[in-house]
Amino acid sequence: MRLRNKPWAEDYLNEHPDLVVSNPEDYKGRWNELFGNDNPLHIEVGTGKGQFITGMAKANPNINYIGIELFDSVIVIAAKKAVEAGQPENLRLLNVNGSKLEEYFAKGDVSQVYLNFSDPWPKTRHAKRRLTHANFLSLYEKVLIDNGEIHFKTDNRGLFEFSLMSLTDYGMKLKLVSLDLHNDDVEDNIMTEYEEKFSSKGQPIYRLEAQFMTEK
Repeated sequence: MRLRNKPWAEDYLNEHPDLVVSNPEDYKGRWNELFGNDNPLHIEVGTGKGQFITGMAKANPNINYIGIELFDSVIVIAAKKAVEAGQPENLRLLNVNGSKLEEYFAKGDVSQVYLNFSDPWPKTRHAKRRLTHANFLSLYEKVLIDNGEIHFKTDNRGLFEFSLMSLTDYGMKLKLVSLDLHNDDVEDNIMTEYEEKFSSKGQPIYRLEAQFMTEK
C-alpha cells in the first residue's frame, strides 16, 4: 500500500473520540464497558481503509467490532467511511500496532480475529513478519477466548499456502478452506477494497477459517 501523508489526519481522528479510541490500554479486560454490552468482540488486524470492518458492523449489530491499523494516514480513511456510514455504535478503531495486542486486550476479550489481504512478505527471511506466522498465532491465542477463530483472506497464493501450513503446524483446526471464494457458495461475504479490485480482474480470492484448540 502506497502511503501518502495526510496532515489533517491527526486532527480528524482527534475529533472523533467516540470512534477512534485514544486510550485502548485502559479498556483491557473490560471492552464490554466501552460498548455498553456483553456482545462478542471481533477484531481486524490491519483494517486498512475500513470497508470490511464497517460493513461487518452494519451487518451484525449484535457483535462488537474493532479495526486496528498502525498508519494514521490509512485509518483516517476508515474513520471517514465509518462516519459516512452512520458510525455504527458497535464499531471502534484503534490507531496502534497490531503486534502489541496484549497491551490492549486480556485473555478472552476477543472472540474472533480477521486478517484480510495482509502484506505477504514474500522473501523467506521475512517469514516472521507474516501475520499468520506462529509468533502472531501465539499472540492472537493470548487474547482470544478458548477455541477462538481466525478468518483469513488473501489474493496471494504463496501466503495462503504458507498460512495453511503455519496454522496446521500450530495445532489449529481448519474449518473452511476456499481456493476461489467468489465461485464458492459462501454466504454474507463482506468485501474489502483490495478484494473488490483483485476479484474484478478475475483473480481468485483465497479464504480460510481456523479454530484454536484448547487441548492440542
